[in-house]
Amino acid sequence: MDLLKPLIALLAIVNPIGAVPFFITFTQHFTREQRRHTIRVSSFSAFCVIAVSAVAGLKIIEFFGISIASFQVGGGTLLLISSLQMLNAQQPETKPSDLAEGEAKVDAGASIAVVPLTVPLLTGPATISTMVIYAEKTRTVFEHAVLVGYGVVIGLATFLVFSAAGRIAKALGRTGINVMTRLMGLILAAMAVELLADGMVKLFPVLASHLAR
Repeated sequence: MDLLKPLIALLAIVNPIGAVPFFITFTQHFTREQRRHTIRVSSFSAFCVIAVSAVAGLKIIEFFGISIASFQVGGGTLLLISSLQMLNAQQPETKPSDLAEGEAKVDAGASIAVVPLTVPLLTGPATISTMVIYAEKTRTVFEHAVLVGYGVVIGLATFLVFSAAGRIAKALGRTGINVMTRLMGLILAAMAVELLADGMVKLFPVLASHLAR
């Protein structure tokens, strides 16, 4: 298994820079200590979602009797939808109701670090699908441990980006963030097509002979 592909896919899907405007909006009335607490919780939550998906994701889909090929097609489709949203400079896996709920929680003084900031803005169904698909491709304990380690990388990236949210927003501007989101969306679209093709060949082996021609 190419160990770099999962990390590239995760960085494209999670895209913490794309979540900066939401982070700023949700925490604009927070004190400095509350904002720091939100950053810590969001970073740790992102790690937990990725680590649990890598370790137990396969067991969960096996419990429901879902084949990995079907999950690849479903996950690839979900990634493709997310990439199309990103190509339109929209944060993937985000719904107006989620944002409204987040704003309501801020107004109520409750923490929004886990919902909706971490789930679904940072790590949602597409992230979970990606980890399950790549976990199935692992052949050694080391490769599996690397996947879990990528959760640490994403958690650190989230921590660093959110800590510098004000400076990043000022430096990139809305246009810069949109461009970054579109670039990540293009990378994600290519990976989604690859996952879809792999899953379709497993479900319909006859396609392999046609593709080989």
